[in-house]
Amino acid sequence: MQFPSPKCLRFGIQNILISLLFIGNSTVIFADSYAPVLQSSIPATQLTLKDALNLALNANPEIAVAIREREAIEGIKAQAATRPNPSLSTSIQDTRSANRQTFLQFNQEIELGNKREARIEAADSFYTKAEAELASKKAEIHANVITAFYTVLIAQERLTLAKSSLDIAELARDAASKRVKAGKSSPVEETKSKIAEASAKIEFNQANTQLTNSRKRLATLWGSALPVFERVEGDVTFIPKMAAFSALTSQLDNAPAVKLANIEIDSRSALTKVERSKGTPNITISAGVVNNQELGGINQALLGLSIPIPVFDRNQGNLQEAVSRQYKAQDELVALKNQLEANLSGQYERLNAARQAAESLKVDILPSAQSAFDAANKGFNAGKFNFLDVLDAQRTLVQAKSQYINSLLDAHEAVAEIERILGDVVDHQSEKSQE
Repeated sequence: MQFPSPKCLRFGIQNILISLLFIGNSTVIFADSYAPVLQSSIPATQLTLKDALNLALNANPEIAVAIREREAIEGIKAQAATRPNPSLSTSIQDTRSANRQTFLQFNQEIELGNKREARIEAADSFYTKAEAELASKKAEIHANVITAFYTVLIAQERLTLAKSSLDIAELARDAASKRVKAGKSSPVEETKSKIAEASAKIEFNQANTQLTNSRKRLATLWGSALPVFERVEGDVTFIPKMAAFSALTSQLDNAPAVKLANIEIDSRSALTKVERSKGTPNITISAGVVNNQELGGINQALLGLSIPIPVFDRNQGNLQEAVSRQYKAQDELVALKNQLEANLSGQYERLNAARQAAESLKVDILPSAQSAFDAANKGFNAGKFNFLDVLDAQRTLVQAKSQYINSLLDAHEAVAEIERILGDVVDHQSEKSQE
């Protein structure tokens, strides 16, 4: 058989490479562009906690980022299972046609040391990690929605309280003005009533601004620049029941952050196996033909075997790094558990203290403050008390109501933080009763 000339050989190799490139490109599968979750229709008037959670979990930008990361890991999984590509090489020895030798060689690298299996295992662990990160992000968004929702609910209560205080201040100012005109009170009392009214207006404007800002913060959790809803609907006085602290502590091993830390250890272990497998060198098998013009243009078979000698580079540095990072992940898990348990204990105590304070204010302090204000206001209208008595009683009542509202907010924030740590462990009965 006559071996083809170098020119024909060159064109043949080009055709082979083009064919391989075409085949390779034809097998590439591009994932469809991720279609963001369509945002649910936002209620134009009242927004419940359930509505807010559904909106945030379906359209939060941070959750979309976590989903993108999981899609990227799918590509890593696909790439980890691939085998080394073969190579085709040619060379010409001596440019004189009479002495020319033309080589055509096919090379295939063979992976040893279970490298491919280790890569696949590592890719699977990273995909599991991506799913855990997505679940952890959802738990975080869930807690953020709880906090933001009750912040809006509390802001609405504060605005109602400020409006009530303003109404009372306006009535007191009218009453003081009438008493001054009738000659029953000093003009100083009218001046004080006007100052109290002005202060009430400032507090009302501040409460309105706080409500606007809190509504915006809630809307940003599902990617809206401006809130469409007018108000949120819920029972701010309802504080969800919580299991005993020992029962909550027993759930720490299933906490999203702890699960993620355990998966991180598995991922680091898989990476250690990958680096350890690289210490085993691969071999390259070669097969081809050489056309020797010195021997009359005959073709000779060409076989080869290439084995790297791991004298200097045994991947020892990368292996040491992988092992150390695996130990680091284990130490981080221990530190994380201690931190979460301490945080859980603090939030549990915060919840109990806020619950007790709210109950005491509701049962003991608020009724007494309301009774004192009613008596002072009635006595002032009858001319038995001066305006300072009314102002002091009003200040005491408003302060008690503010403390009650702050205690409720503190309790709901503690519940949200507990859910941030453990996941969705609270039964929001008040929300379910509205469904």
